[in-house]
This record gives sequence, C-alpha cells and structure tokens, in this order.
Amino acid sequence: MKIYLVGGAVRDGLLGIPVDERDWVVVGGDPAAMRGLGYIDADRIFPVFLHPDTGEEYALARREVKRGEGYRGFEVDAGPDVTLEEDLRRRDLTINAMAQDSAGTLIDPYGGREDLDAGLLRHVSEAFVEDPLRVLRIARFAAKLGTHNFRVAHGTHHLMRQMVENGEMGHLKGERLWREMMAAMRTARPWRFFEVLHRCNALEVLIPSLAVAMDEVSAHAGEADSPPIAALKRATTAGADASSRLAATLLACASSASGAEGLMSQLRADRGTAQLLRRAMAGWPLYRAAGQGDVDALLELVGQWRGFDRDADLDAPLSVCEAQMAQPVVGSYLRLALPAARAVSAAGLREQGLSGAELGRQLAVVRRDAMRRALQAAGLLT
Repeated sequence: MKIYLVGGAVRDGLLGIPVDERDWVVVGGDPAAMRGLGYIDADRIFPVFLHPDTGEEYALARREVKRGEGYRGFEVDAGPDVTLEEDLRRRDLTINAMAQDSAGTLIDPYGGREDLDAGLLRHVSEAFVEDPLRVLRIARFAAKLGTHNFRVAHGTHHLMRQMVENGEMGHLKGERLWREMMAAMRTARPWRFFEVLHRCNALEVLIPSLAVAMDEVSAHAGEADSPPIAALKRATTAGADASSRLAATLLACASSASGAEGLMSQLRADRGTAQLLRRAMAGWPLYRAAGQGDVDALLELVGQWRGFDRDADLDAPLSVCEAQMAQPVVGSYLRLALPAARAVSAAGLREQGLSGAELGRQLAVVRRDAMRRALQAAGLLT
C-alpha cells in the first residue's frame, strides 16, 4: 500500500494557509488490510477509515460512476487496482486534485498548481456536472479563498449554469445547503458564497427571496452592493459570528416575521440561528424607530429583547439589526440609556403602594424618563 496526503491540506499548504485537518488516500489497499492495521470504519457507504492514533481520515483510492440522481447517486469501486490519478480525477477542482507522497513530492496530474498560482477555481473533468453538491462547494471555496482573489473559471461557470438549467439543484437537501452556508460564513469573505451562486442562477432555486433581494441595489449612500450583501459585509467587518452574519443577510431579504419563519424552516436552520433571526425580525421595526430618536421605541425594543433580564444578551440581535444600516446609532443609544433604565428599581414603586398593572405602567414611565435623561445628558437628544 502507498499513502498520500491529498486535497485541502496540500492546497492550503502551498498557499501558506494554516492546515486545520489532513486527509489521506490509500492506493493498493482494501478494507480488510486497513482493519488489520487498526484503522476504524468511518462511513457506511464509502471506504473511509480513521487512523487509530491521530483520528485523521484515510480513504481507499476509488473510482465513481454516476448511476442515480443527486450527490448520493454514485457507484463506488475501491479496489486495490485503482490508481492515484483515477482517484484524483473524481475530485471537484484541480486545486483539490493534488497529492504529496511521504517525501513531500507534489503529484499534480491535472494542473492544480498552475490554477493555484492563477487564482482559478477550475473543474477537473466533465464529470463535475454529475454532483450538484459541487456547485455549493465552489461557492464555499470562493469565500474561503476570497482573500487570495480566487475566481471561477469561465468553463466551470458554464457547467454550473448548465447544472442549474438541468434541475440538479433540486436534488440538494436543505440540511446540506445550510451546512455549506454556515461554513462559508466563517470565512473572511462570506459574501462570495452568495455572489457565486447568484451568478450561475443557483440562488434563484435554493433561496429565491435572497436572489430577488440581491437584484436590488441599495439607494442609501450610493452603495453598489445589494442590501443583503451590504449587510453581510458590515456584519463581517464588525466581527460578528457565523450565525449573526447569516441572520444579517437573511433579515435583509425577509419581508415579515412569517416570511423569516418560513425561510428558516425551508433551510433547515439550526435552532440558535433561527431564534436569532426571529428576535432580530421582531425587533426590527422598533430598532428603526429608535434610530430616529424615539425613546418609547427604544424602551419597547429592550422589552422585546428581554433586555431587563439579568442574563439578557442584546449583542447578537443588535449586531444583526445594525448590519442593515450604513451608520447605525441604536447601539450607542443602548450603551448609554440601558444602564440608566436598569437602575430603576421596582421596589421603590412598590413602597409607594403601586402593584399589578399599574406598577408595570409606572415602571415603564420611569425607565423611559431615565433613558431620555441619559441620552439628553450625552447630547444625543434635545
């Protein structure tokens, strides 16, 4: 058996990007031999094994023949006669179809190094069109390698459009789309994920409301970016986490709370991101009013987001809403006014004989006045 380092570890190593995980391909092996060496089965369908000590993945070299629909419709041959070149040929992009042997020698049968130097995301073979997941992967790599100015090769872009026209995107499950989106949101230029999908018309099938919103150009401050992309860029610049970045993008294309709820269901969103988008959507009208100096709206926004609870976290929904504005001010208002409102004690009002609904109403009045005074003292309100 011969073992080679393959895929992303080779690509990132050549680019000088820190290598987070390493994948290996085994040529001339079989499952029995791998198990005999202590490797552990890692997949029920594909011949992939985990190293008993490092936990890294070792896959038997394999050929794949398309027999059915979607990204699972492949017949796999992982016999010991499969060559390294055959295994690399089934991969999506040339920059992912390189290998290194134990001496570090680069094995590059499909011109990956040349495309790496040119900043091109290019398909290895015409078999690219057999797997719709590759459209998402190219979009994710465009985001991951965005700081290196990678772009999709013209021929590859043509194949992606062809796959969309042939209905291949319909075979992608919402869970897989969500997983690829979240991975893209963790990159330095996550907006490239959506831009690539939009340009090949895949976004129109996968997230129609986002595709429509991306066709709109913001009229604010002469921005060239569409509202969702502008929001995503602001959230990224502000250092927001992946969930907040995605929620900021989707808030810019959700027209109502029910629309946001339907979008989260369609995309099979994780619970945390779905809840964040719901909170941001519920507070968005109040956020906009508060940004115009409406102290009542500011107080109601805090209540909507349960900002008077001891363990309340306003930062996440605030970051999602602030990403919608070129010059947000509500965060500044809250930093000044919220401590003043929180300092108001319901105990003092109870000592005045107030209780029940009347206590709640008077507490809101006193908190609102405290917020107003704090903003006036800072010169933010007249």
